[in-house]
Amino acid sequence: MQAAFIQALAQAHQQAPAPLPAPAFCQLADQLLALLFPERSTRPLTSAPEIEAQLSAWQAEFASLLRAVLPPPQADAVAATCLERLPRLREALLQDAAAIVAADPAAQGLTEVISTYPGFYAIALHRLAHALGQQQVPRVPRLLSEYAHTRTGIDIHPGARIGPSFCIDHGTGLVIGETAIIGAYVQIFQGVTLGALSVAKHLANQKRHPTIEDHVVIYAGATILGGSTVVGSHSIIGGNVWLTESVPSHSRVYHRAQIHVTRTEDPTADFAFSI
Repeated sequence: MQAAFIQALAQAHQQAPAPLPAPAFCQLADQLLALLFPERSTRPLTSAPEIEAQLSAWQAEFASLLRAVLPPPQADAVAATCLERLPRLREALLQDAAAIVAADPAAQGLTEVISTYPGFYAIALHRLAHALGQQQVPRVPRLLSEYAHTRTGIDIHPGARIGPSFCIDHGTGLVIGETAIIGAYVQIFQGVTLGALSVAKHLANQKRHPTIEDHVVIYAGATILGGSTVVGSHSIIGGNVWLTESVPSHSRVYHRAQIHVTRTEDPTADFAFSI
Protein backbone atom coordinates (compact mmCIF):
# COMPACT_ATOMS: atom_id res chain seq x y z
CA MET A 1 0.00 0.00 0.00
CA GLN A 2 2.82 2.43 0.84
CA ALA A 3 4.53 1.69 -2.46
CA ALA A 4 1.29 2.29 -4.38
CA PHE A 5 0.77 5.57 -2.56
CA ILE A 6 4.29 6.76 -3.40
CA GLN A 7 3.83 5.74 -7.01
CA ALA A 8 0.56 7.68 -7.20
CA LEU A 9 2.29 10.76 -5.78
CA ALA A 10 5.13 10.39 -8.27
CA GLN A 11 2.63 10.27 -11.12
CA ALA A 12 0.81 13.34 -9.79
CA HIS A 13 4.08 15.27 -9.63
CA GLN A 14 4.98 14.21 -13.17
CA GLN A 15 1.63 15.39 -14.51
CA ALA A 16 1.49 18.65 -12.54
CA PRO A 17 1.49 21.92 -14.47
CA ALA A 18 4.51 24.18 -14.39
CA PRO A 19 5.08 25.65 -10.93
CA LEU A 20 3.60 29.10 -10.47
CA PRO A 21 6.20 31.54 -9.10
CA ALA A 22 3.65 33.02 -6.72
CA PRO A 23 5.96 35.12 -4.49
CA ALA A 24 7.61 36.66 -7.56
CA PHE A 25 4.25 37.61 -9.10
CA CYS A 26 3.09 39.21 -5.85
CA GLN A 27 6.35 41.09 -5.42
CA LEU A 28 6.13 42.33 -8.99
CA ALA A 29 2.58 43.60 -8.40
CA ASP A 30 3.80 45.57 -5.40
CA GLN A 31 6.70 46.94 -7.46
CA LEU A 32 4.25 48.11 -10.11
CA LEU A 33 2.17 49.99 -7.53
CA ALA A 34 5.33 51.62 -6.23
CA LEU A 35 6.20 52.70 -9.79
CA LEU A 36 2.72 54.09 -10.42
CA PHE A 37 2.45 55.78 -7.03
CA PRO A 38 5.59 57.22 -5.42
CA GLU A 39 3.57 57.42 -2.18
CA ARG A 40 4.06 53.63 -1.97
CA SER A 41 7.75 53.65 -2.88
CA THR A 42 10.67 53.42 -0.49
CA ARG A 43 12.84 55.21 -3.06
CA PRO A 44 10.93 57.57 -5.34
CA LEU A 45 12.49 57.89 -8.79
CA THR A 46 13.82 61.30 -9.75
CA SER A 47 14.03 61.37 -13.54
CA ALA A 48 12.02 60.36 -16.59
CA PRO A 49 14.83 58.12 -18.00
CA GLU A 50 15.04 56.26 -14.69
CA ILE A 51 11.28 55.71 -14.65
CA GLU A 52 11.33 54.52 -18.27
CA ALA A 53 14.11 52.06 -17.48
CA GLN A 54 12.25 50.72 -14.45
CA LEU A 55 9.06 50.24 -16.47
CA SER A 56 10.97 48.46 -19.21
CA ALA A 57 12.61 46.17 -16.65
CA TRP A 58 9.21 45.49 -15.07
CA GLN A 59 7.74 44.51 -18.43
CA ALA A 60 10.61 42.13 -19.15
CA GLU A 61 10.36 40.44 -15.77
CA PHE A 62 6.58 40.19 -16.00
CA ALA A 63 6.83 38.57 -19.44
CA SER A 64 9.38 36.10 -18.08
CA LEU A 65 7.12 35.12 -15.18
CA LEU A 66 4.08 34.78 -17.43
CA ARG A 67 5.88 32.07 -19.37
CA ALA A 68 5.04 29.76 -16.48
CA VAL A 69 1.40 29.85 -17.60
CA LEU A 70 1.51 31.06 -21.23
CA PRO A 71 3.52 30.34 -24.39
CA PRO A 72 6.38 32.85 -24.78
CA PRO A 73 4.81 34.90 -27.61
CA GLN A 74 1.55 35.26 -25.70
CA ALA A 75 3.38 36.08 -22.47
CA ASP A 76 5.32 38.83 -24.22
CA ALA A 77 2.12 40.21 -25.77
CA VAL A 78 0.28 40.28 -22.45
CA ALA A 79 3.16 42.08 -20.73
CA ALA A 80 3.34 44.62 -23.54
CA THR A 81 -0.41 45.24 -23.37
CA CYS A 82 -0.22 45.73 -19.60
CA LEU A 83 2.52 48.33 -20.00
CA GLU A 84 0.51 50.12 -22.68
CA ARG A 85 -2.54 50.28 -20.40
CA LEU A 86 -0.72 51.60 -17.33
CA PRO A 87 -1.78 55.24 -17.87
CA ARG A 88 -5.42 54.11 -17.89
CA LEU A 89 -4.88 51.95 -14.79
CA ARG A 90 -3.23 54.79 -12.87
CA GLU A 91 -6.00 57.23 -13.76
CA ALA A 92 -8.67 54.74 -12.62
CA LEU A 93 -6.90 54.19 -9.31
CA LEU A 94 -6.50 57.93 -8.73
CA GLN A 95 -10.26 58.23 -9.17
CA ASP A 96 -10.76 55.43 -6.61
CA ALA A 97 -8.44 57.17 -4.15
CA ALA A 98 -10.25 60.47 -4.64
CA ALA A 99 -13.59 58.73 -4.00
CA ILE A 100 -12.24 57.34 -0.73
CA VAL A 101 -11.00 60.76 0.35
CA ALA A 102 -14.36 62.33 -0.50
CA ALA A 103 -16.38 59.69 1.37
CA ASP A 104 -14.26 59.07 4.48
CA PRO A 105 -14.13 61.93 7.03
CA ALA A 106 -11.05 60.31 8.58
CA ALA A 107 -9.04 60.37 5.34
CA GLN A 108 -6.33 63.03 5.42
CA GLY A 109 -5.77 63.18 1.69
CA LEU A 110 -4.65 61.19 -1.34
CA THR A 111 -1.19 60.48 0.04
CA GLU A 112 -2.57 58.78 3.13
CA VAL A 113 -5.16 56.78 1.18
CA ILE A 114 -2.72 55.58 -1.48
CA SER A 115 0.06 54.67 0.95
CA THR A 116 -1.91 53.14 3.83
CA TYR A 117 -5.55 52.29 3.09
CA PRO A 118 -6.29 48.57 2.62
CA GLY A 119 -9.34 49.41 0.51
CA PHE A 120 -7.21 51.24 -2.02
CA TYR A 121 -4.68 48.39 -2.11
CA ALA A 122 -7.39 45.77 -2.65
CA ILE A 123 -8.95 47.82 -5.46
CA ALA A 124 -5.54 48.32 -7.09
CA LEU A 125 -4.71 44.62 -7.19
CA HIS A 126 -8.23 43.83 -8.33
CA ARG A 127 -8.01 46.17 -11.30
CA LEU A 128 -4.69 44.57 -12.29
CA ALA A 129 -6.03 41.04 -11.79
CA HIS A 130 -9.20 41.84 -13.73
CA ALA A 131 -7.18 43.20 -16.65
CA LEU A 132 -5.13 39.99 -16.75
CA GLY A 133 -8.28 37.89 -16.61
CA GLN A 134 -9.68 39.77 -19.60
CA GLN A 135 -6.56 38.71 -21.50
CA GLN A 136 -7.25 35.05 -20.62
CA VAL A 137 -4.22 34.71 -18.35
CA PRO A 138 -4.76 31.56 -16.24
CA ARG A 139 -4.18 31.29 -12.47
CA VAL A 140 -2.34 34.60 -12.02
CA PRO A 141 -5.46 36.79 -11.61
CA ARG A 142 -6.74 34.58 -8.80
CA LEU A 143 -3.28 34.52 -7.26
CA LEU A 144 -3.24 38.33 -7.07
CA SER A 145 -6.78 38.53 -5.69
CA GLU A 146 -5.95 36.01 -2.95
CA TYR A 147 -2.74 37.89 -2.16
CA ALA A 148 -4.78 41.05 -1.63
CA HIS A 149 -7.30 39.02 0.38
CA THR A 150 -4.54 37.75 2.65
CA ARG A 151 -3.13 41.23 3.23
CA THR A 152 -6.40 43.15 3.64
CA GLY A 153 -9.23 40.75 4.50
CA ILE A 154 -11.02 41.97 1.35
CA ASP A 155 -12.03 39.18 -1.06
CA ILE A 156 -12.76 40.39 -4.60
CA HIS A 157 -12.93 37.80 -7.36
CA PRO A 158 -10.88 38.97 -10.37
CA GLY A 159 -13.89 38.42 -12.63
CA ALA A 160 -16.01 41.07 -10.87
CA ARG A 161 -16.64 44.18 -12.99
CA ILE A 162 -16.16 47.37 -10.97
CA GLY A 163 -16.79 50.85 -12.31
CA PRO A 164 -14.86 54.06 -11.64
CA SER A 165 -14.56 55.94 -8.36
CA PHE A 166 -15.07 52.86 -6.19
CA CYS A 167 -14.81 53.38 -2.43
CA ILE A 168 -14.18 50.61 0.09
CA ASP A 169 -14.46 51.96 3.65
CA HIS A 170 -12.63 49.72 6.16
CA GLY A 171 -13.39 46.62 4.08
CA THR A 172 -12.53 43.75 6.41
CA GLY A 173 -14.71 40.76 5.54
CA LEU A 174 -15.94 42.24 2.26
CA VAL A 175 -16.73 39.57 -0.37
CA ILE A 176 -17.48 40.37 -4.02
CA GLY A 177 -18.28 37.40 -6.25
CA GLU A 178 -17.08 36.57 -9.74
CA THR A 179 -20.07 37.80 -11.77
CA ALA A 180 -20.89 40.87 -9.67
CA ILE A 181 -21.24 44.14 -11.57
CA ILE A 182 -20.65 47.41 -9.70
CA GLY A 183 -21.30 50.80 -11.25
CA ALA A 184 -19.66 54.17 -10.71
CA TYR A 185 -19.36 56.07 -7.42
CA VAL A 186 -20.32 53.07 -5.27
CA GLN A 187 -19.35 52.99 -1.59
CA ILE A 188 -19.19 49.69 0.32
CA PHE A 189 -18.39 49.15 4.00
CA GLN A 190 -16.90 46.19 5.87
CA GLY A 191 -18.57 42.79 6.10
CA VAL A 192 -20.67 43.20 2.93
CA THR A 193 -21.30 40.14 0.75
CA LEU A 194 -22.24 40.37 -2.91
CA GLY A 195 -22.85 36.69 -3.35
CA ALA A 196 -24.80 33.93 -5.07
CA LEU A 197 -28.08 32.33 -4.03
CA SER A 198 -26.68 28.92 -4.91
CA VAL A 199 -23.19 27.50 -5.32
CA ALA A 200 -24.26 24.58 -7.52
CA LYS A 201 -21.50 23.74 -10.00
CA HIS A 202 -23.82 23.72 -13.03
CA LEU A 203 -24.26 27.49 -12.54
CA ALA A 204 -20.56 28.14 -13.24
CA ASN A 205 -21.15 29.95 -16.53
CA GLN A 206 -24.19 31.94 -15.42
CA LYS A 207 -24.49 35.32 -13.71
CA ARG A 208 -24.77 34.40 -10.04
CA HIS A 209 -23.96 37.66 -8.25
CA PRO A 210 -25.85 40.95 -8.01
CA THR A 211 -25.62 44.14 -10.02
CA ILE A 212 -25.06 47.39 -8.10
CA GLU A 213 -25.86 50.49 -10.10
CA ASP A 214 -24.25 53.95 -9.81
CA HIS A 215 -24.10 56.04 -6.63
CA VAL A 216 -25.13 53.22 -4.26
CA VAL A 217 -24.02 53.01 -0.61
CA ILE A 218 -23.99 49.60 1.09
CA TYR A 219 -23.43 49.65 4.85
CA ALA A 220 -21.65 47.14 7.06
CA GLY A 221 -22.83 43.56 7.24
CA ALA A 222 -25.31 43.74 4.36
CA THR A 223 -25.75 40.59 2.26
CA ILE A 224 -27.02 40.92 -1.31
CA LEU A 225 -27.47 37.70 -3.26
CA GLY A 226 -28.46 36.51 -6.70
CA GLY A 227 -27.53 37.11 -10.31
CA SER A 228 -30.88 38.71 -11.13
CA THR A 229 -30.77 41.02 -8.08
CA VAL A 230 -30.26 44.66 -9.07
CA VAL A 231 -29.80 47.52 -6.63
CA GLY A 232 -30.97 50.64 -8.43
CA SER A 233 -28.90 53.78 -8.63
CA HIS A 234 -28.72 56.27 -5.75
CA SER A 235 -29.98 53.63 -3.29
CA ILE A 236 -28.85 53.07 0.28
CA ILE A 237 -28.67 49.55 1.70
CA GLY A 238 -28.51 49.66 5.48
CA GLY A 239 -26.38 47.56 7.80
CA ASN A 240 -27.20 43.85 8.23
CA VAL A 241 -29.81 43.86 5.46
CA TRP A 242 -30.42 40.49 3.76
CA LEU A 243 -31.51 41.21 0.18
CA THR A 244 -32.39 38.63 -2.50
CA GLU A 245 -34.61 40.71 -4.79
CA SER A 246 -34.14 43.85 -6.82
CA VAL A 247 -34.90 47.32 -5.52
CA PRO A 248 -35.56 50.37 -7.73
CA SER A 249 -33.41 53.47 -7.87
CA HIS A 250 -33.43 55.86 -4.90
CA SER A 251 -34.48 53.05 -2.53
CA ARG A 252 -33.73 53.01 1.20
CA VAL A 253 -33.50 49.48 2.59
CA TYR A 254 -32.96 49.01 6.31
CA HIS A 255 -32.90 46.16 8.79
CA ARG A 256 -35.00 47.06 11.82
CA ALA A 257 -33.55 45.45 14.94
CA GLN A 258 -35.52 45.07 18.16
CA ILE A 259 -33.47 46.33 21.06
CA HIS A 260 -34.74 46.23 24.63
CA VAL A 261 -33.12 48.43 27.28
CA THR A 262 -33.90 47.84 30.94
CA ARG A 263 -32.76 49.70 34.02
CA THR A 264 -32.71 48.81 37.67
CA GLU A 265 -32.44 51.16 40.61
CA ASP A 266 -30.03 48.74 42.27
CA PRO A 267 -26.93 48.36 40.06
CA THR A 268 -25.75 45.42 42.18
CA ALA A 269 -28.92 43.44 41.52
CA ASP A 270 -28.55 40.12 39.71
CA PHE A 271 -29.17 40.15 35.99
CA ALA A 272 -31.83 37.85 34.63
CA PHE A 273 -31.24 36.90 31.01
CA SER A 274 -33.77 35.29 28.69
CA ILE A 275 -31.98 33.02 26.26
